[in-house]
Amino acid sequence: MSSMVDHLVAEVLALDVKLLACQARLAVSTDSEALHDLRTTVRRLRSVLRPLREKPSAAELEEAARAVGQLTTPLRDMQVLAGFLEEQGLNEAAFTRNRYLESACPKVASSPELTRLLKLIDRFPEMLRLQQRQGMLRGLRKTIEKRMDKQWHKLRVAIAEPGHDRHDLRLLIKRVRYAAEAYPQLSHQPKNMQARLKSAQGELGDWHDHLQWLAQAAEQPDLAPCVPGWQIGIVGAERKAEASLKRLAKACF
Repeated sequence: MSSMVDHLVAEVLALDVKLLACQARLAVSTDSEALHDLRTTVRRLRSVLRPLREKPSAAELEEAARAVGQLTTPLRDMQVLAGFLEEQGLNEAAFTRNRYLESACPKVASSPELTRLLKLIDRFPEMLRLQQRQGMLRGLRKTIEKRMDKQWHKLRVAIAEPGHDRHDLRLLIKRVRYAAEAYPQLSHQPKNMQARLKSAQGELGDWHDHLQWLAQAAEQPDLAPCVPGWQIGIVGAERKAEASLKRLAKACF
């Protein structure tokens, strides 16, 4: 158990440092990848914490991380769209969104959501050590392992269901994949499964992007030139996503 607590403390401390670096980069708008790196770090933190949700301190920190994720999702989606528009030569539409992002992204650095997250993560290692001394973390390894197995089972069942929901599957795949990255020593996945999960997540992500873009185009007239291409693209994205899911299902059983 002690080694698992040590692993958790080391992970959280490393993520704390990364979050602070992302905050500094966002505050001064030094690069366009700061927001993406912040979201990746928050995602990693949530993956580390998710199996510990019964612990009040972990639940509070995970909720704070979730709030930062919700805050930044629309901004990241806009970044991805702006990049696509630039590639298509729709410079005016891209410029409008990039100009908004230039003012919106630095505000994340001083947002109540990120401020709260940084405050809680700074205290978390000390609270873990206190809970360890009080005997509150006995069986921690088994608890995490059991919950990872439960997630893996849930994904296998969902993939096998006819007419599965791609949105739900995308979320399940992300959770299983990221949990295995956070606790590789506790993952009971078949060999090379992480690569298959990553591929399926990517294909589903492409389909999801097209779905979002078409929905936005209904309300944003400057996206009209992209609609015919997106309507064709989403059909291909659906086919690729389903093919990837079939390969994943075959590997799961």
